[in-house]
Amino acid sequence: MKKKKEYNNKLFIPIGIVVIVVLLAISLLLERDNQTLLKDIGVTLEKAFVYPFFNTHREKERDQSKSYLIQKNVNSALEKEISELKDELELNKTLTEYTPINATILNRNKSYWFNTITIDKGKNAGIKKDMAVITKNGLIGKISKVSNTSSEVKLITSDDVNFKVSVAIRTNNDDNYAILNGYSKKTGLIKASGIDKTTQINKGDTVLTSGLGGMIPAGIYIGTVEKIESDKYNLSKNVYIKTYQDFNDIHYITVLKVKA
Repeated sequence: MKKKKEYNNKLFIPIGIVVIVVLLAISLLLERDNQTLLKDIGVTLEKAFVYPFFNTHREKERDQSKSYLIQKNVNSALEKEISELKDELELNKTLTEYTPINATILNRNKSYWFNTITIDKGKNAGIKKDMAVITKNGLIGKISKVSNTSSEVKLITSDDVNFKVSVAIRTNNDDNYAILNGYSKKTGLIKASGIDKTTQINKGDTVLTSGLGGMIPAGIYIGTVEKIESDKYNLSKNVYIKTYQDFNDIHYITVLKVKA
């Protein structure tokens, strides 16, 4: 009698599973088309019979491993964001003549990736057109458009021929002035032109903002001279600058507002 009862209990489990599967199939039939139903039933049967009896332990280990990797990547990304924000805040301490306005990148146009970025601060935060925009690595651009709650930043990597920034190339404690006006996606170098052909410029010279012709203050770091060549008419020199900013990877920026 006891054996019969144990047999009945063992039989009850698969029968119960079959009943559940049938009920699920009926439910799916009411909500989905037949093609989708067949797929769903197949998945349901696989989960009901294959996973519980053969793969439970293996799947558990796999899920835990996947979960660990995902969490590790999330933690790594958060640490990078926090580190970058801390760098921005440290940078603000050195800008005594300006009120720093910290902002976050809202979006970038994939078609014009190196031209502009949009930030989450605008007129309401005191931002105006032509204000300098920096990161811990130096100047990255200036404000080109402003709305109440957001602004557009024109990057120094822009291919806009009308966008120009005056810079000073420091050679042996002397400043030689030039204009930023180009960027090579292939080399990652920024072009500066308008330097007299007799001017001595050396590889490794520091390039800073000059403070001339606008709201961008003098002395903001841009990069170092990587290459020098004559223009096509041999009348002046073009300089190519290596920056330490990865323009593919910008999350936080600071806008410099002149103190009232």
